[in-house]
Amino acid sequence: MITDLLTPLICPRFLSDERYRRGHVRIINALPGRRIMGLHVPDMKRLAKQLARRDDASGLLRGFVQEYATDPLSLSYEETVVWGLTLNALKCPPEERWALVRDYVPVLDNWGVCDTFCCNTKWASRLPREEVWAFLQPYFDSSREFEVRFAVVMTMCHLLHAEWLPRVFARLEGIGFDSVRSHYLSPKEARVRGVSEGVALGNPPYYVRMSVAWLLATALAKFPDETRAFVRRSTLPEDVKRLYVRKARESFRTRGVEAL
Repeated sequence: MITDLLTPLICPRFLSDERYRRGHVRIINALPGRRIMGLHVPDMKRLAKQLARRDDASGLLRGFVQEYATDPLSLSYEETVVWGLTLNALKCPPEERWALVRDYVPVLDNWGVCDTFCCNTKWASRLPREEVWAFLQPYFDSSREFEVRFAVVMTMCHLLHAEWLPRVFARLEGIGFDSVRSHYLSPKEARVRGVSEGVALGNPPYYVRMSVAWLLATALAKFPDETRAFVRRSTLPEDVKRLYVRKARESFRTRGVEAL
């Protein structure tokens, strides 16, 4: 839809260096069929800000919705990212923004699209926390992997405050990991089928499990005693706890902090 605007921004190395291109594609780990053009996030952010200032910005966002509804795979990975960043940069009333977000969340099918969007929702920090929390509740209960991840990462970005910890921790325990559908194959399934695309890095829904681990590692940096106490007594799956410990050890913020 905006391929002509994205093409000049493609990283030259992505086009000329096969090893670099394979690494870039492997990190994104898009589902099979999603085209990857090879842009860097800063360039997509600059383009999104320009698009958000256009008089037809709202029409452009509606165009994304219509094209996705017609053929979900017609949009490249980068187009879905720019869609979300444009939504974030658009100046509009909260009720209009929430409506745009409702149209966008079903599009999330990759950790990069999800996290780039959530981590750039500065507009949400200006809204009442109760309003943000209420909006996220249905997504915690979704059966779609990246809708749940959206709820978790948005919570991490905007609701990790001392008075919110009991609600946040209780909501994490309420996630139905076994009922969340993932379109990624487990590593074991991938080996059996002999494929390398669309493979989770751990037990699906891996990207939900890792988002919970990321939130907990971030909470550990801010509220170490409360976070450790929660993890020790929680009913979270053991692999989620292991991912949390690994994430805490890898983060420069918590590298010297006991995770358990």
